[in-house]
Amino acid sequence: MSLEQPKDNRLGIVVSGSVTRGVEVKLDSSSLVEGMVVGRYVTIQGERQRFFGMITDVSLEVIDPRLAITPPDVSDPFIAEVVAGTSTYGKLHVRPMLTIGSDAMSILEGPQPVKTVPAHFSAVELASQQDVEQVFGQVSEGQFWIGTPLDMIETKVRLDLGELTKRSNGVFGKSGTGKTFLTRLLLMGILQEGAAANLVFDMHSEYGWEGYSEGGRKVKALKQLFPTKVAVFALDEENARRRQVSADFIVKIGYDEIEPEDIVMLSETLNLTEAAAQAPYRLARHFGGQWLESFLNVEGREEVGELAASLGEHEATLAALRRRLETLRRLPFLVAHAPDNSVKRILEYLDRGISVVLEFGRHTDIAAYILVANLLTRRIHAQYRERTERAMGEDRALPRPLVITIEEAHKFLSPEIARQTIFGTIAREMRKYNVTLLVIDQRPSGIDEEVMSQLGTKITCLLDNERDIDSVLTGVVGKSELKAVLAKLDTKQQALIFGHAVPMPVVVRTREYGSAESYKDLGFREAAELKRRAEQDIEELWGES
Repeated sequence: MSLEQPKDNRLGIVVSGSVTRGVEVKLDSSSLVEGMVVGRYVTIQGERQRFFGMITDVSLEVIDPRLAITPPDVSDPFIAEVVAGTSTYGKLHVRPMLTIGSDAMSILEGPQPVKTVPAHFSAVELASQQDVEQVFGQVSEGQFWIGTPLDMIETKVRLDLGELTKRSNGVFGKSGTGKTFLTRLLLMGILQEGAAANLVFDMHSEYGWEGYSEGGRKVKALKQLFPTKVAVFALDEENARRRQVSADFIVKIGYDEIEPEDIVMLSETLNLTEAAAQAPYRLARHFGGQWLESFLNVEGREEVGELAASLGEHEATLAALRRRLETLRRLPFLVAHAPDNSVKRILEYLDRGISVVLEFGRHTDIAAYILVANLLTRRIHAQYRERTERAMGEDRALPRPLVITIEEAHKFLSPEIARQTIFGTIAREMRKYNVTLLVIDQRPSGIDEEVMSQLGTKITCLLDNERDIDSVLTGVVGKSELKAVLAKLDTKQQALIFGHAVPMPVVVRTREYGSAESYKDLGFREAAELKRRAEQDIEELWGES
């Protein structure tokens, strides 16, 4: 296996650097500065080792500082060429991250973490497709891949989905940068390779039956692409019927299923004081399982006052709590007693290896989303915990790994509540009970730092808020260099991926899907053929008319 590079791939030579700061590369006069892109890969041939790294900065330098004060007249092409070759030059900052071998033994051992730097004047070249494949692995037929490195459209980058599902992970980016698109791709990969079952709390009905591309075009979502591996649960039956989505189950939640812990999660959303957030525990002890419905049926100042006196609460606290909880009455999926057990139904599907997408339909109010996601997750996690402990005690197979996807993650994992919530617990457990999270958010700075540090892999689209960038890069080696890379991403279809699922940070242009050809490339030949036939039928119909 030869690793020789074409001569025109040479960029320059190493002139300085260190292990902690990275290395400085002086560009050859033949290398176009404007062709250097932050995020591209290079290789450095040292005396004994071959280094694989990323360009993290590009700068212009002058040999004589006076040139910057009194620039020469470069209108004459000859003078411009002389100056560019002798007095001015371009410089790259490169972060070596791995060493890749050129002999058989090194190739067998695979890429290793960098522990030193290349010698002065080591040659620097653009990484080839072969180099990238040696680091990230070749993509075999049927394997999932997420995208391509910058300016390398023929090279595919795959994620280690086994490693991905061992820990909780995050997808971040400001609004409009493609977080939903990326999440769909990730979920497809997990389903395609059978790495885990998924439970998706689909706030805007984008992951179940169909979604939309960044251009506003309809695209197939998980149920259409994996009809036997995905079930759609709906909170809003009317909305599902109107969108012609055949829901596998209609979710209803009984007032008697809501526990005080579910109300605590709504403290910020409902603007509850600390006293009001703790009052449901006393109400539950007083009324029993029907505490919420009984409390909402308390009417009039006199009745509220009597209840407050019997509980030892302030009347104003209970009155304020009741007013805010009154908003829950407007949620049509809340009933006195649910006709079926939603948790039991979800677990039945998950046990058969069928992922569940819970669509919220018109119920996109954040209070409804938090209430349902928290209520169901707490109970499902409790079941997984019990099953895992029983399996370990009886030396049986563990439950199938489960990935729970939540949007607006900062609402569940803020510093104030992360330690008290089931989501904070799952993020810290690192699949202790075979359950992990996939969190999606445009405000990562709103998520607790400890939770952020526990996320195994982060896939980050463009962020332009300093606090959000710092939060995403919490605990990452080479934070300052990656910060520069992250800030320079395109607004769409680019992402920085780093963590356990990739051997080193990588900037990718995410793969396209939504066309018949892209469905075929993703392995969904049947879906592509169905779409092609439908388009053909429409053409024939119009042709006859």
